[in-house]
Amino acid sequence: MTGHEPRRLFNGDHKRKLLVIVDESPEGEAALYFAARRAERTGGKLALVFVIHPAEMSHWLGVQQAFRDEQHNKARAVFRLRGRKLKSWGFDIVPEEIVREGQLAEEIVKVIEEDREIGILVLGASTDPSGPGPLVSSLAAGAKAGAFPIPITIVPGNLTLEEIAGLA
Repeated sequence: MTGHEPRRLFNGDHKRKLLVIVDESPEGEAALYFAARRAERTGGKLALVFVIHPAEMSHWLGVQQAFRDEQHNKARAVFRLRGRKLKSWGFDIVPEEIVREGQLAEEIVKVIEEDREIGILVLGASTDPSGPGPLVSSLAAGAKAGAFPIPITIVPGNLTLEEIAGLA
């Protein structure tokens, strides 16, 4: 991306950060495992992002605030679950937790542009016959792929943890 300071991911004591979108999908777990394993093996860091979609009922301020509160509580719960999952897998990593509000793909790009330490976005690809999932389709395979600010790693959802461990 022109006009931006280049990412200096391997200078000095810098540790590259891998970014994973957390939700409740099975492919999200594959992405999390890959990113945690990769971060551990390369001395990197892990960042998790949960994106809250804007409330459709913006003209009802009380309802909108209740929706936002509920979604922030859900984000905290998902972070706790993912933290427990990391521990159960044997990782000693405390990931950075980021909560954003907005359209998913736009917020992911904003997080990457704002945090110059993020070096790789790790996505899990769904095994659903209808396609790999909206993020893989829009970010990694869509029109934005050629101009994306960092590499994207796509973890196939059909891989076992043992297979992922061997690849990370």
